[in-house]
Amino acid sequence: MPRAIDRRSFSHALVGLSAIALARLETHAFAADDAKTALNRFPRIMQEFLVENVRRANAASVLAKEQLKDKADAERYVLEVKEKIANCFGPQPEKTALNPRITGVVERDVYRIEKVIFDSRPNFPVTANLYLPKRAGQVPAVVGTCGHSANGKAAEAYQSFAQGLARQGYACLIYDPIGQGERLQYPVDSAKSKYGAGVREHIQAGNQQFLVGEFLGMWRAWDGIRALDYLLSRPEIDPRHVGVTGNSGGGTMTTWLCGVESRWTMAAPACFVTTFLHNAENELPADTEQCPPHCLSLGLEHEDFLAALAPKPIVILAKERDFFDVRGSEEAYRRLKHLYTLLGHPENISLHVGPTDHGYSIENREAMYRWFNRVTGVSEATTEPELTIEKDETLWCTQSGQVAELRPSTVFSFTRASAELLRQQRGRISATELPRKVQSVLNISGKLPVEPPDFRILREIGSRGYPMSRATTYAVETEPGIFAISYLLAEQPHQGRPPRAGRQATLYVSHRSADAELRSENWLREQIASNSSQACFTCDVRGIGESLPNTCGHESFDNPYGCDYFYAVHGLMLGRSYLGQKTWDVLRVLQWMQSYGYDQVDLIGNGWGATSAALAAVLSDSLLGNTLRSVTLHEPLESFHSLAINEDYQLPLAYLPFDVLRHFDLPDCYAALSEKQFKVLG
Repeated sequence: MPRAIDRRSFSHALVGLSAIALARLETHAFAADDAKTALNRFPRIMQEFLVENVRRANAASVLAKEQLKDKADAERYVLEVKEKIANCFGPQPEKTALNPRITGVVERDVYRIEKVIFDSRPNFPVTANLYLPKRAGQVPAVVGTCGHSANGKAAEAYQSFAQGLARQGYACLIYDPIGQGERLQYPVDSAKSKYGAGVREHIQAGNQQFLVGEFLGMWRAWDGIRALDYLLSRPEIDPRHVGVTGNSGGGTMTTWLCGVESRWTMAAPACFVTTFLHNAENELPADTEQCPPHCLSLGLEHEDFLAALAPKPIVILAKERDFFDVRGSEEAYRRLKHLYTLLGHPENISLHVGPTDHGYSIENREAMYRWFNRVTGVSEATTEPELTIEKDETLWCTQSGQVAELRPSTVFSFTRASAELLRQQRGRISATELPRKVQSVLNISGKLPVEPPDFRILREIGSRGYPMSRATTYAVETEPGIFAISYLLAEQPHQGRPPRAGRQATLYVSHRSADAELRSENWLREQIASNSSQACFTCDVRGIGESLPNTCGHESFDNPYGCDYFYAVHGLMLGRSYLGQKTWDVLRVLQWMQSYGYDQVDLIGNGWGATSAALAAVLSDSLLGNTLRSVTLHEPLESFHSLAINEDYQLPLAYLPFDVLRHFDLPDCYAALSEKQFKVLG
């Protein structure tokens, strides 16, 4: 039987059911037959809402550059974007000892390859190959950043540009990204990743970092900054000429590195630079490090990260058939050309569009060589020299091909340590200060609109096997273009606005689909039966149930790289927490119910919906008055802290609010709700 939970016992009760709750939450439990038969009448609302918001952000960014009239304006703009980039990437860590070591040397005809390991952070090794020409005197240098190749720096395209540069007289330090090559963060036997090298590891580690206010893009860029530090420590390197290049995910890093590091003298990002707007319109997910928190709300577009390096020489390398839309590459180039012209160096920005599809293919590599040669004068070559591709093992810096043999720290271990420290620093949050903290973290307004939300009354769906024989469907417009779907259960047909039949009502906030759960969850039927004397409403917040998206191509809702992730990470870039948006939906549905006289509401939240319901309940008194009579949570998440210290967590990004653990945790919410007949079911 469910029981009330007071301040002394709520923590014990939650710990007791956390294994059950996490098992359900982390596996996204949802029966296949329910998924197939659940109602889904609003599959595009999240996509159109997103595009409209990103379009506004893009328009503001474009206008800011169009209004630049002279050199002073342009110089001021460069300083402003640097400040904005620092804001969304967060503070750079302290530079600690690199501890560089050379574990082997491969001798070739006109260059050698040194196998280098350095620590970008304490006990956080970076494996790299330094291609060094065999010539007297100092040479220009390039840091090479890799795209999403399982074998990292050993991938053929990345070996090719490093070797091509070395044969023309450049030093090139190319390093393995986090989660690729020799740097798997989740290794299992045979040097395989339990999640998959590249994107999957980045999402697993990066999403979790958001809980403690970290951004994987800064971690990735920091490796590049420390790679530059190492290069400049070498006497063979000419510090007057240090460039950076990379493709795809390496193109991302090249772009970000232009924004966060000013020592580069030239850059060539490949197969990345377009616009956030094109990516949003084209339903193109990008992994965690490619989505800087708050960047869109700060008015940043891809080209602004390159603008931070202006007027130093940069060539944008794009592809005609790339999934990174070349139209956006052309737009970025035109806006940068305007900026560079005002700065007096229009010749220092260029665009090359290769004819093929995504990849650092030879035509783009040769465009990079020509650009760097124009800047440095080190070579007159315009084509790529003849290359010899090495075996992966030849380039390994470790004996086994994985830094795991060195017993290093991992991204997760840093996240866990940060979570523990934040818990100590946070202490107990009082019930009076908690609502303000929740509003701040979730980016929720301190006031609801004066008018309750408008709504639609949808065509009757007939009998669906719910606990009551009939249901009226309402599409409650919680903000322009967004609908929370609410069913009013009844024994008789009712095709009209909610009846003013009394003050008491139940509001059920679903886990995945109220329609499916009303048909399959016995515990829910029992709850509804126990409150049969009062009206019963349900609520599917945005992005689930009837608004489950059908977007992002073949990537399903439950895929870690699918549509749910897509809208959550864009919410982060827009400065609008996706969990905050869902919590807002619950509050607005409560306001809508209140407008029809239901001001004594028993709130029930299930699974993911339990989190939205709990957060809405914390805010309800200040925003809605004393509307909630009781709060019941079925299999709720124990805490955000429990996710931050669990390497194998699997909760979607939608429920991982940015920097939450610096401010509060769910047990603070549960303690505050103990005064509202708070119950936990499991």
